[in-house]
Amino acid sequence: MKNALLSASLAWFPKPTLDSNQPRLFGATRTRILLLYILMMAVVMAAAIPIFRTLLFRAVDVRVREDLEEELESFEEAYRDWDATDPENTTALSTFVRDFFVSDVPEDDNFHIVILNQQFFKANPLPLPEVIQPDSKLIQQWALLEEPMFGKTMTGNPEIGDVLYKTFVLETNDVPQGLFIAVHLTGGERQEALTSVYVFAKVATGVVLISFLLAWLTSRQLLKPVQDLAKTARTINETDLSQRLEVVGSGELADLAATFNAMMNRLQNAFDSQRNFINDAGHELRTPLTIIQGHLELMGDEPQEREETLTLVMDELDRMGRFVNDLLLLAKAERTDFLQLETINLQTFTEEIYAKATALADRQWQLTSVASGTLVGDRQRLTGAILNLAQNATQHTKTTDIIELGSVLLRSSVRFWVRDAGEGISPTDQARIFDRFARAAHSYRRSEGAGLGLAIVKAIAESHGGTVELVSQLGIGSTFTLVLPLERSPQGKGYDPHSHR
Repeated sequence: MKNALLSASLAWFPKPTLDSNQPRLFGATRTRILLLYILMMAVVMAAAIPIFRTLLFRAVDVRVREDLEEELESFEEAYRDWDATDPENTTALSTFVRDFFVSDVPEDDNFHIVILNQQFFKANPLPLPEVIQPDSKLIQQWALLEEPMFGKTMTGNPEIGDVLYKTFVLETNDVPQGLFIAVHLTGGERQEALTSVYVFAKVATGVVLISFLLAWLTSRQLLKPVQDLAKTARTINETDLSQRLEVVGSGELADLAATFNAMMNRLQNAFDSQRNFINDAGHELRTPLTIIQGHLELMGDEPQEREETLTLVMDELDRMGRFVNDLLLLAKAERTDFLQLETINLQTFTEEIYAKATALADRQWQLTSVASGTLVGDRQRLTGAILNLAQNATQHTKTTDIIELGSVLLRSSVRFWVRDAGEGISPTDQARIFDRFARAAHSYRRSEGAGLGLAIVKAIAESHGGTVELVSQLGIGSTFTLVLPLERSPQGKGYDPHSHR
C-alpha cells in the first residue's frame, strides 16, 4: 500500500526512456531558442536595411542641397560684384558668364548651366549627360523660367538618379535675360550609398552568424541547470527522494534550482508524513485487533468469562470506531461541503460550550469572558473543536487545577480560548503538537486517544479561514486559542486544505 501511494504521487515525474538521454538537435530547448533568436535578428535586419537606405538617401539629398546652395550663393556673389562695378552693363552678360566659368569648379556630379535669351548658352563641366543636354526637355522647360526656384525631377534611370536643381535669374536693368542653374545628378551618390548599404548588410549578417555560433557554444553551459534538473528528475523514484540540485549564483536559473529543491523538501516531508501516518494508523488499528483476537482465542465456556471477554471486545471496537471516525473527519475537512454554515450568536454559543465542558471532568472550571455579536460558521464543528481543546486540557491537569474558557471579539475576528494550569508543553513538542498522532513527550499523563484531536481542531479552524494559536510554558500551563474571521468566504479564504498535513 505504501509503495502504491508513493508511486501514484510521483506519477507526474518524467519517466526515462531509451531515447530520453539522447540529445536531439532540433528538439533541444537551446536550439529552439537560438533559432528564434536568429529569426528575430533576420526580421530586424530585413526592416533595418530599407530604413538605413532611406535615411542614407535622405542625408545625401540634404548634403546635395547644401552644396547647390553654396554654389548658387558663390555665383550670386560674383554676379552682384560684376553688376555693381558695371552698372551700365557696358560689358556683355555673356562675357561675364564666360569669365566666371573659367574659374568655376563644380562639385562631383554637379553641373552649372546658363541659358541666355531662352537658349542654351554654356555649361560646366562638359560633356553633359543626356538628361540635361541642350536639346533635352529639361533645358526647354528651364528656358521658360523667369523666377528662381528649387526643383527635383526623377528620371527612372538608376545610373543618373534624380535631377536636383536650383535656379537664379540673370537680369540686365531689371529685365530678365537668362537663367543660371546649379544641377546635381544623384545617381553617383546613391550608388555609393547603396554600396554602403550592401556593406552594412554583409557586416550585420556576419555579426548575426558569429553571435549565433558563440551563443550556441555558451548556451550549453548557461542551460546546464535545466539539464541537471531533468537528470535529477529522472533519478527520483518512490524509494529515493534525496536528490537535490546545486544552487550556483543568482538569477532565474538559480531560483529554479532553489524552487526545485524546496519542492522536493516539501514532497519528501509529505511522503515521510504519509509513511508515518500509515505506520501510526496501522499500529493504532493493530493493537485493538490483537487484543480482540487474543481474548477470543482464550475465551472459555464459563458465562462470566464470556461476558468479561465480550465487554473488553466491545470496548476495543468502540475505540477503533472512534479512531476511524476521526480519520474520516480529517478526510472530510478537505471537501467543499465539510461545513454547514449558519449565523451563530457568540454569547449563547460561548455559554453552551462552557456548560458542556464542565461535564467532561471534575476541574475548577471558569468562564472569564463572553463575546457579544455574531459569527458565520459551522456550530457543530466549532463545538467539537473547542470541546476537543477542553478534553485535552482535562487529560493534562489535576482535579484541583483551573481550566479557563472564554471568548472575545476583536475587530473582524473572534477568539475562543481554553487555558489550563497544567504541566505545559515543551518548545520542541509545540512545533509538532498539531500533527496527526502527535503527543507531548513530557506529559506525565498519556492521552487515551490516537493523537488526532489537535489535528482535527486545526483542520476545523483552517476550514473556517482561521488559525489555532498555542502559548505554553512547562510547569505553568497552556493556552489554546481559536482565531476565526467573523465572515467566511465561500471558498474558505486563507484556507489550504493540505496545510494541516
